[in-house]
Amino acid sequence: MLDYQTLLISLGVSTLCLLVTLFATWSARRDDGFLLTWVVGLAFLVTAIFCYSYYTQRPSLPALGLSFAPMLTGFAIIYAAAFQFRTGQSPLRHTGWAAGISLLATLLPISLGYDGIGFILLNICCASMLLGTAIEYWRARRESPGALSGMAMLYALTAFSFLLCAAAIAANGMWVLGRAPENWAETINTGMSIAGMTGIGAMSLMVHQARITARHRHEAITDALTGLFNRRALFELHQRDLFTDEMAVIVFDIDRFKAVNDQYGHAVGDEVIRCLAEDLKDAAGLSTSARLGGEEFAAVLRSAAPGYAEWLAERIRRNFAERELSAGDIRFRVTVSAGVAYGHPDGLDFDGILNAADSALYEAKRNGRNRVQLAAQSPRTHSRTSA
Repeated sequence: MLDYQTLLISLGVSTLCLLVTLFATWSARRDDGFLLTWVVGLAFLVTAIFCYSYYTQRPSLPALGLSFAPMLTGFAIIYAAAFQFRTGQSPLRHTGWAAGISLLATLLPISLGYDGIGFILLNICCASMLLGTAIEYWRARRESPGALSGMAMLYALTAFSFLLCAAAIAANGMWVLGRAPENWAETINTGMSIAGMTGIGAMSLMVHQARITARHRHEAITDALTGLFNRRALFELHQRDLFTDEMAVIVFDIDRFKAVNDQYGHAVGDEVIRCLAEDLKDAAGLSTSARLGGEEFAAVLRSAAPGYAEWLAERIRRNFAERELSAGDIRFRVTVSAGVAYGHPDGLDFDGILNAADSALYEAKRNGRNRVQLAAQSPRTHSRTSA
């Protein structure tokens, strides 16, 4: 059977390997800041494990304090990394209060010579932070249910093993030890930590890979300039739909956009496109908004009362026309034209309704621009123009 010192060294090596793996993963794609936070926490834990190994060979209160401080700081950072993973917020505040409270609670009795009480409080503090970490991953489990639930379970089991260590020391009334505790709970805790480190490392890589896959998927269906869906996503979402007369499609096109680019530059043109995209995002009742390409956009309404699609398109047209844009010291306005098409009572495929809306758009362009035109096959045909 392995002795306790060998188990400690195994835990240190296991933690170091996970640290190197996660750092390499973060280096390859630096979007997930929680990985770097986690790496920093693991670095503190590696330091703590080897300091504690030294303490077990040459016990002294200063050596004990030097092993406790990085251990508590490491667990605080790992807890904060879980919070960062779930929320995307900075981990600094959570690291600060978790580390501060645990360090104060643990190092004070050690400084007074009660190292046994210090060990008890150390284990309770570590268990609390590990349980907090488990809760954070459990709350985020929707993103990757299997892996994150498994990580939460392993963190919780490791927290329980720390509580066993505290209970074993307290049950024997060992308030002053003078050396590292050696009992069945310490062995279980070290073994659970090694197993947990291995399992958590594997599952964390699964979660990270799932995030990369989801990010690639998002990038593939999103227009980078506006944040709206792109043409591919629009067709994937609605290619199989049959549009009844309660559904509608609106196609927008910015009027004389080439002149805007030629006169004010492409950066200003991009800003004009983003402005129309913002109007579409803010519009109530649109099920899907997408940039088809260039200065052309499309919007889908899955539920549109009679006349609502034209009213909404007119509102967007008017709001956009009233927006004052700037190019340096120059102020200017841009207009947009729109074509609206409703489905048929017996259903119309997406290609058909999109072509009808597109034809209505070109009719609006031919009729002078800055207007909303209803498609010819719709129940009624008219156009709205600016005053």
